[in-house]
Amino acid sequence: MLKKLRIKFIALNMATVAVVLTVVFTTICVVNHRQSVATVDGALNQAIAQASEHQSRQMGKDAFGEGQPESADGQNALDGEQPAPPTIGGRGRGDEQVIPVALFSVSSDGAMTAFSCFNTASISQDVLEQAGQQLAGADEGFGSLSDLGLFYEKRQAGGVMYLAFADMGSASGWRSLAATLGVVEVAALAVFFVISLFFSRWALRPVARAWTQQRRFVADASHDLKTPLTVILANTSIALEHPERSVASQSQWLESTQHEAEAMQGLVGDLLTLAKMDEEEAAAQSGAARPAFEEVDLSDVIEGEVLQFESVAFERGVRLESQVEPGIELRGNEQRLRRLAGTLIDNACKYVDDGGAVDVALSRSGKQVRLAVRNTGAPISPEDLPHVFDRFYRADKARTGGAGGHGLGLAIARAIAEEHGGNLSVASTQAEGTVFTATLPLK
Repeated sequence: MLKKLRIKFIALNMATVAVVLTVVFTTICVVNHRQSVATVDGALNQAIAQASEHQSRQMGKDAFGEGQPESADGQNALDGEQPAPPTIGGRGRGDEQVIPVALFSVSSDGAMTAFSCFNTASISQDVLEQAGQQLAGADEGFGSLSDLGLFYEKRQAGGVMYLAFADMGSASGWRSLAATLGVVEVAALAVFFVISLFFSRWALRPVARAWTQQRRFVADASHDLKTPLTVILANTSIALEHPERSVASQSQWLESTQHEAEAMQGLVGDLLTLAKMDEEEAAAQSGAARPAFEEVDLSDVIEGEVLQFESVAFERGVRLESQVEPGIELRGNEQRLRRLAGTLIDNACKYVDDGGAVDVALSRSGKQVRLAVRNTGAPISPEDLPHVFDRFYRADKARTGGAGGHGLGLAIARAIAEEHGGNLSVASTQAEGTVFTATLPLK
């Protein structure tokens, strides 16, 4: 399942990135093409404007009787004055593109005369004739002749009809840009694929861990429920085999059944507690308000729990000592805080060595309160230490000494600490023993 989920994760990311890059690069190419076409249109209009202005000056001189001889291309030369050719190079001109233009005037009979002094490009005679035929009845304005590979501008100025042509290759820079961006997109997708492979493992690691924990949780819960159910069914079967016997004569089977039923009740209660806390945590993350807290005298809670375990410690010959700073109050759920303290003290009393010691300390530390429960005895192995708060996890039998429990107490204790905005940690060494430390924020 996780493999399929990872493949879907990578495929979705790759598809999203491919679509985004394609849209962005296509937009860039379209904008580039439109800008190039606009540049060509501007160059054609500029050529027509220059020719019209030049023609107006020439006609003005003719009006004063300063007749000039006509040049070979049919245009009058104004005392040798020629328009300046396009300027290239120099500061501030790097963004300007010089477009080769072929400019012609069109007579009423359709004959076209070239303005040689304004032309920066030439057109073959057969192409020019085809262009003239296609544009004879065309409206004024900018357009293109795709079959001839030409942009054109047809406009009348100063009583003269002008036709200006530019090669369509002047606006084809987007093709090379598109090819470059295509290569960039392929390279980017290849790099992103490698990154997605890495991040898919990282992103799905919590999912894989949760999936593993869920499967183990179901297996462990089923195992812990199966054992008492098996005992209960066996006891019931034995009792039913001898219906003539009295209840008193079969009390051992009934007591065993009651014990196993109580164990099941405790396990189911712990599971319900964890489920309820998980539900409250999920609701809080989605923005819902947590259950209302109240003022709790934590010092009084800890002292009460220590008192409850004094008899247990006495029976085992364990020294139970406490250093509780008085008057420590915080906002919280008193019942769950009592469960937190009781779980830690009970856990310490279970796993302390015979004749050892259990120390309970409650103190302020800045804006936090610190509850530390220490017991002497065999330390938790380094392999077990990272998992002591996992649900249904129990350390090796060498350390537990056969102590009961379903492995849910410390998981619940940590959930309670986190519910109150704190945390629960553990440290275990041969010299110092095992210390569970709950840190909770003060009000």
